[in-house]
Order: sequence, then structure tokens, then C-alpha cells
Amino acid sequence: MNSKTLKYIVKRIILAIFTIWVVITLTFFIMHAVPGGPFVSEKGVSESVMRAMEAKYGLDKPLGEQYLTYLKDAIHGDFGPSLKQRGRQVTDIIHDGMKTSAKLGVIAAACAMILGIVLGSSAALHRNTVFDRVIMVFTTAFVSMPSFIMGSLLLVIFAVQLRWAPANGAAQGGLILPVITLMLYPMAYITRLTRSSMLDVLGQDYIRTARAKGVPRKGIIYGHALKNALLPDITYFGPMLAGIVTGSLVVEQIFAVPGIGRAFVQSILNRDYTLIMGTTIVLATLIVIMNLISDLLYKVVDPRITLE
Repeated sequence: MNSKTLKYIVKRIILAIFTIWVVITLTFFIMHAVPGGPFVSEKGVSESVMRAMEAKYGLDKPLGEQYLTYLKDAIHGDFGPSLKQRGRQVTDIIHDGMKTSAKLGVIAAACAMILGIVLGSSAALHRNTVFDRVIMVFTTAFVSMPSFIMGSLLLVIFAVQLRWAPANGAAQGGLILPVITLMLYPMAYITRLTRSSMLDVLGQDYIRTARAKGVPRKGIIYGHALKNALLPDITYFGPMLAGIVTGSLVVEQIFAVPGIGRAFVQSILNRDYTLIMGTTIVLATLIVIMNLISDLLYKVVDPRITLE
């Protein structure tokens, strides 16, 4: 690793820390600015009991003091107890949810990447054929359709009517439909991205030179064209993986998947301040890390690129 790359990584880490701090700060103050509180919905709670509950969790202190205390604890990885799930720590809830969401996200991202590259490359190599047009029609439809509509359609067709897969994401085999739902949009996007990039690469001078030298078709495709055509996909992979995990909020709700996305939605509905903050920090950190890894992979694939 040269000095420029190391300097770039250090700068990105500093920027990542600053970004996460901004996310924490904005989320904290916006959340507390919304009228109401985590104990407002409690039935039969007297004013004195509510004040005692707020004092127990430190919600009676000045907002600035609450912020500094939370920031100090968060630096040490302590997100505090959940205000609604009594007796449980936020870190435990996030850990349990991330085990499911990470599994769901990695499988969906891997399937999207593999299928997208295969379909996009094939469409480019068979340009303007029936196969190419069919691929483009389906990918356009998948890119245009929101995940909650796609998830609802898959749920009704394959779980309710055909009964080929369970509707509950917590059941055995219950991740099949959520994985497909999360996979379709990025798969379609990668397919179109790969097709466009492959067509551009196939028109380059060095490809024509390789053909003139008699390099076999497979050698041109796999040895020259595909590697360079994958550069945009690698750039997209990091944000895609983070987007799948963080964007599974609606999908996990539809299929009742016990992941971090569902826990995050429930925390917002319940005004569970500590859980909202904890999941926000984890998801923001995940996005920042995935973007950094994506940039570094870009350098690995194409050494000519200088990270500055």
C-alpha cells in the first residue's frame, strides 16, 4: 500500500466518523423535537409514575446533557436499554436483528450480482436480438416497481394462492420470498449497468486490436472485456449491499422477518428513543463502511486508478 492510498483511507475514515456524528446529532435532536414521548401511550400511567420513568432513563435531564451522555456512551458501544422492550439492551436487539438481516442481505446481494452480470453480459453479446429485448423489458419493469408492491405481489401469488413458500419470514424457508423481493431491483439495475458497460468496452480500440490479432472470442470476452466492464458493478456493489440491508425495512414488515429493519420500524412506532438511535448508528456505519470498501475494490480491480 503506497502513501497516497494510505492517506486516502485515513481521510475517508475521518470523514466517516464526522458523517456518523452528524447522523447521530440530527437524529437525536429531531427525534426529541417531535411532540410526545415513549411513555405517552402507556395506559393508566399517572403523572408521578411517568416522571419516575423518565427519571429512570434520564429523560428528565436537559436535552444538551442527555445528548452528551448518549454520545459518550455510544462511543463505547453502549446504546443503553430499550425503553419499550423492558429488560433488553439495544445492542442485544440489534445483534439479534442483524443476524437475520445480514443473512438476508448477503444472499440477496450475491444473487443480484451474479445474475445481473450474467444477464447483462449475455444481453450485450446478443445485442438487438429477442433475448436482449426480453431482458431489457423485464429489467425495466423490475427497476420501476417499488419493493413493497413487488413483495406484496410475491406474497399473494406464491404464499397465499400457490402456497409454494411460507408467508412468515421466521418460518423454515421463509426467507425465499424476501430474498427474491430484495434481489430483483439491484439485479435489474446491475443487468442494465453491465450491458451498457460491456457494449462500451467491446467498442474500444484494444478489443478491435485483439480481434485483429486473432485472439479467440472467449479470450476477448473473459480476458479483456468482462474485467473492465465490471468496474461500474464493483462501484455499485458496496452501496447496494448496504442499501439492501438498510432498505429491507418494508420487506421485513411485509414478510414478518425478525430483522433489524422490522425492529427499526417498530422502534419508530413505539417512540423507543434508544433503539431508534442505536439502529440509526449501526445502519449509517454500515453504509459508510460499504462505500469505503467499494472504493478500495475499485482500486484492486484496476490498478491504474489512483485514490487521492
